[in-house]
Amino acid sequence: MKEEIRAHLNEPRQLERMYRANKSLFKRSFSSLYPELSGNPLADFWNERLNYEGDDINRATRKELLFVLFAVLFAGTIAKLPALLPIDEEFFYSRNAGFIIFPILSAYFGWKNKLSIPKIVFIVGISLASLVFINFLPDNKNSDTLILSCIHLLLVLWSVTGFAFVGERENDVEKRLNFLSYNGDLVVMTTLIVLAGGILSGITIGLFSLIGLHIEKWYMQNVVIFGLPAAPVLGTFLTQTNPQLVGKVSPVIARIFSPLVLVMLVIYLVAIIYSGKDPYNDREFLLVFNALLIGVMAIIFFSVAETTKATKSQAETWVLTLLSVVTLIVNGIALSAILFRISAWGITPNRAAVLGGNVLILINLLLVTWQLIRVLAKKTELSGVGKVISFYLPVYCIWAGFVTFLFPFLFAHQ
Repeated sequence: MKEEIRAHLNEPRQLERMYRANKSLFKRSFSSLYPELSGNPLADFWNERLNYEGDDINRATRKELLFVLFAVLFAGTIAKLPALLPIDEEFFYSRNAGFIIFPILSAYFGWKNKLSIPKIVFIVGISLASLVFINFLPDNKNSDTLILSCIHLLLVLWSVTGFAFVGERENDVEKRLNFLSYNGDLVVMTTLIVLAGGILSGITIGLFSLIGLHIEKWYMQNVVIFGLPAAPVLGTFLTQTNPQLVGKVSPVIARIFSPLVLVMLVIYLVAIIYSGKDPYNDREFLLVFNALLIGVMAIIFFSVAETTKATKSQAETWVLTLLSVVTLIVNGIALSAILFRISAWGITPNRAAVLGGNVLILINLLLVTWQLIRVLAKKTELSGVGKVISFYLPVYCIWAGFVTFLFPFLFAHQ
């Protein structure tokens, strides 16, 4: 590494690539080499950069704290509406769960990015239209289209949050990939907050029980109901104001889980053969199979989003490529199974939704896999994979909107 640094000392971009490829090795090599390079402007710059120690935690402004406090209270109040008003809990939560969190996150990013008035109107309009639409659908608990609308509405609201996240740079590849990275970071941070809250809750309830006060019911109805929606709000705030809190954790998780998921998936496909289970005649197994497919796709997207931030080793690219190929096999099995079920028993809302989703995933996987193969062949950079993913994201958003708003009418509220 020392010789490479010396050879590329006057090439800032190459030095940056080397640094991002292996930060710890670069820092050690540069530190031992710096006495020879002292006086060189670029070497002095890198010395300052590598030895700069910033604040561990960035302090939020008063406006940010007030916004987060209001957002937490607002989310908790929405979550508690069935207890405050004569609203059926099952009706409310099945249709409005997404409105507890996503509009607040959209408002936060809209405020941070100083969105233009037309874009604010668009976000508010889509959110209000969705709210009215989902709550005025016929209350038929046996309706498949109602369930599909409720599920896909979450993706619509997630898409609106992504629109607010990218701000005025909606066509920026990097911003779209950053949104995927943010989702991964949010999962990590929210999980930590929920775990910490769970420990605190257990200690609190236990201490009160020792003095003869059983507050479990009151605690669940008043503290937990506010705390659960507060977790992703606080997680978002922390990831955006202090990205260093999880900035080093997420790439490590991506590197660890990608090969583990690859191994698990291969073993699982082999185990299917021996288990006698198949998605062609077992509906529940097909649902689990598709859930597995979506989960693995999410891991691939998150891993690529993290990987494209820096130059990665050939081994990591191989893992992502193999994972994509195996996921293509899983998708092929799921797609053939749903086509078999449609040909045997006809079309239904659920089968149509699964078929559409599987076709979109198949196309996306083919594009991603092809780009990864080109990366291995050194015909393109890894950023090309990120471009494919970012370009394709709106397709999922359009499909989610189609299922949410049109399926109930296409299938007559079946």
